Amino acid sequence: MLLGVDPHKSTHTATAVDPESNQQAGSLRIEASRAGYRRLLTWGRRWPQPRWVVENVNGLGRHLAQWLVARGESVIDVLASATSRVRQLTRGGGRKNDRIDAAAAATAYIHGDGREGEVEGHTTALALLDERRVNVAQARVRSVNQLHAVLRDLLPGGAPPQLSADQAAALLRTVRPAGDAEKVRKDLARELVTEIRALDKRLAENAARREELVGASGSTLMNTPGVEPVLAARLVGRVGRASRFATAAAFANYTGAAPVEIASADKARHRLSRSGDRQLNSVLHTIAVTQIRMPNSPGHAYYQRKLSEGKTPREAKRCLKRRLADHVWRIMTPTSEGPNTRCLKRLDKTQRHPGVRDTLTGRIRRQMGKGARAVATVSDSQAGKAAPTLPKKDQRPPPWSSGRHRGLPLMVMKPNPPGVRSWATSKNGADGERTDREVELPHQPHPRADRHRPRPCRPPSRHRRGLPRQRAHRPEHRHRP
Repeated sequence: MLLGVDPHKSTHTATAVDPESNQQAGSLRIEASRAGYRRLLTWGRRWPQPRWVVENVNGLGRHLAQWLVARGESVIDVLASATSRVRQLTRGGGRKNDRIDAAAAATAYIHGDGREGEVEGHTTALALLDERRVNVAQARVRSVNQLHAVLRDLLPGGAPPQLSADQAAALLRTVRPAGDAEKVRKDLARELVTEIRALDKRLAENAARREELVGASGSTLMNTPGVEPVLAARLVGRVGRASRFATAAAFANYTGAAPVEIASADKARHRLSRSGDRQLNSVLHTIAVTQIRMPNSPGHAYYQRKLSEGKTPREAKRCLKRRLADHVWRIMTPTSEGPNTRCLKRLDKTQRHPGVRDTLTGRIRRQMGKGARAVATVSDSQAGKAAPTLPKKDQRPPPWSSGRHRGLPLMVMKPNPPGVRSWATSKNGADGERTDREVELPHQPHPRADRHRPRPCRPPSRHRRGLPRQRAHRPEHRHRP
């Protein structure tokens, strides 16, 4: 039984949803207190093996989720965007309340949205310290700006741009206030200098704690050129468990480093991604800029190679960020889950979906290095007469296929244009053993072979655009002499 929870600051609403029929079995509303938590846990244990699907575990549902995890309950985190998407696609007539939101969270998990909730550890501590460092640094910038404004009125020309607390204190010792206004300005400047010193001390303590936690986590991110303790702490804190991303491409998409493909018909192009975690994208950008400025770093060599290929500096930098995302994911992923293990897991998942098994087998085998591409499987009765094996150059996909289908079986692609044959592999041999032989399939016409080009649309007339009609211009006929 799935128990969806819609958390709020003062109350929590839970709804029991049957995953088989997607029907609600009950609902409960409690106060946000420990007594209410115990009442909710007793209510949920009425069903065998309950699973708690909490919306926004990193927000209002954090305390309840951690309380349930500490008592051995299975907790699933579902984003509020997934719940909103489910609510919009259901036939609810636009209705919204806490019970509907709780049921939508459970439905979102049924559709594949959500991840397992975990006990808070060093990753959460690093995320908290990084957030605190940002807030303290912003407060220091505000105090320094106020100090510059006060010193501009006390000293001719003001203070130098790069100003520290000790330098400001030395400048204030040279000021001799003449009136009440200047005395107040000097007192305010002294208070600001004291605040800046206190903020500098907090930043130093924060940096020491972050370095200690990064070292305790066993991360080797700082071995990468350009990765400082601040960037390493942010990576570990915001990514968390990197193994939750199945591939490096998924991690790059999460960080916003992967380009967005915009394809239609025979045209395909890529655009810069504006989505993803922008904080992680900023970290990758900082690492890329740092490595570009380091002549002996691998990132500098990769950047120069992309420039020599004709790419602009911005395009080369984006390519470097994409490769850095792969590098960071490989470092943060445990060694026990290497690329071959992840490919095997993907292969096991395809056994539950036979329709996509033939499509993914070729990709998985190429990643694992276990031979050529896979092709679709048909029986001897469907295959008919076997045909001779084609040369390797004739087994490539046609040029009109998109780039993401290259190397995949032609049977799962678009229909073939005239003159292009399709091939498949026979599954059973003459003695009942598995054999790999290629057979010719019947011709499949291209869907656009007999389609006429659409006529261009005529522009609207002047009276449809709100303009007055004009009479046709008729030039005067000239008489022949």
